[in-house]
Amino acid sequence: MVYVLLAEGFEEVEALTPVDLLRRAGVDAKLVGVTGEMVPGTHGIGIQTDLTMDQADWDQAEMIVLPGGMPGTNNLYADKRVTDAVRKCYDEGKYVAAICAAPSVILGGMGLLKGRKATCYPGMEDGMAGAIPLERTCVVDGCIITACGVGGALDFGCALVSALCGEEKARRIAAEVVHNVRK
Repeated sequence: MVYVLLAEGFEEVEALTPVDLLRRAGVDAKLVGVTGEMVPGTHGIGIQTDLTMDQADWDQAEMIVLPGGMPGTNNLYADKRVTDAVRKCYDEGKYVAAICAAPSVILGGMGLLKGRKATCYPGMEDGMAGAIPLERTCVVDGCIITACGVGGALDFGCALVSALCGEEKARRIAAEVVHNVRK
């Protein structure tokens, strides 16, 4: 089970692209409403979630995905249920994936990037305390997957598919959506 967390003000492309690609790959990916069942994105697009934060079963989680966008990223980080879930997944060696501002604000803020290669929205690298920042669209370092923003959403989604289903499946999904994945 993959849980993609949505808080008011999330970046729509960064949340929905990974869910789309994961579902194409046959992964059970759920949109989780942190601030309600219907969550408005940063551009005013309301998304009906599959379940609420309190309905998520963190023992069943294989991966947690944190979209960026403002104020969505700050809203995620301010919710103790979110940071508790991220910490649980991280401590259990499950995948923790974050894009745009989320690697800096959430993962950096929680101290989870120390000594790890990571990327984030350009200009927010200082928030990734102790990380080895890379200027790439997507970076995988063990169980941590980070991406730069909307422009990296397809690479990010493909990296999530690769982590859970293997590189061959990720290549097939990328070809289906006519995405030329670059390393």
